[in-house]
Amino acid sequence: MEETKIKPKLLILTGPQGSGNHLFAKLFSLHSMTEGWNMMREEWQGHHEEPFAAAWNRPALLKDKPWDSAVCYVTSISCPYIKDKEPHIPKYKEFITEAKKYCDVRIAIIGRDRNILKLQQERLRGGATTPQAIAQFEQLPALAPTHYISQELFYLYGQEYLKSLEKQMDFPIAWNYHSIMLDYLKRDANRKYTQQAEGKFDVEVKKACDES
Repeated sequence: MEETKIKPKLLILTGPQGSGNHLFAKLFSLHSMTEGWNMMREEWQGHHEEPFAAAWNRPALLKDKPWDSAVCYVTSISCPYIKDKEPHIPKYKEFITEAKKYCDVRIAIIGRDRNILKLQQERLRGGATTPQAIAQFEQLPALAPTHYISQELFYLYGQEYLKSLEKQMDFPIAWNYHSIMLDYLKRDANRKYTQQAEGKFDVEVKKACDES
């Protein structure tokens, strides 16, 4: 009797521009069972260096990949992504349909505070693109199991959050405080967008705390 070959797992990380694709691509590629984007250099790396970049433009290229080199794979794509200095919408349906021939595909949609996303996109891209991304994400649950992950939750809960994601997504994550993870936790990317502020009810809240 011929033995059924178990397909490797492929995790697709996607999110609006600036939501944390580089952060999670690096974190999810740290596990010894996983092959992903090897971003060990300090400087920022463009999407053209992502291992699956060519296949996002031509999904048929996935058939040429040696799928037996790892148990799990990670690919990362922002929406939109930049190619040849122009924004492009990922070919989600074509890519996922092709990938499912070779892999057990699951999707993780990355979230970040919407005000920070707007500021970040206006600063680097000249305008907000999150609504455009969200419109595209509506099709994803029908294509593969889809999970939502959060940059804010990672910065707040660190290791415990990654442990919960590993169980939730059934995907190996090196949550045991790898040195790269510690570096990211020390340099919260949201800090440059936040400042001290006073709210409408600050005086009342402080008074209530003093009286309790």
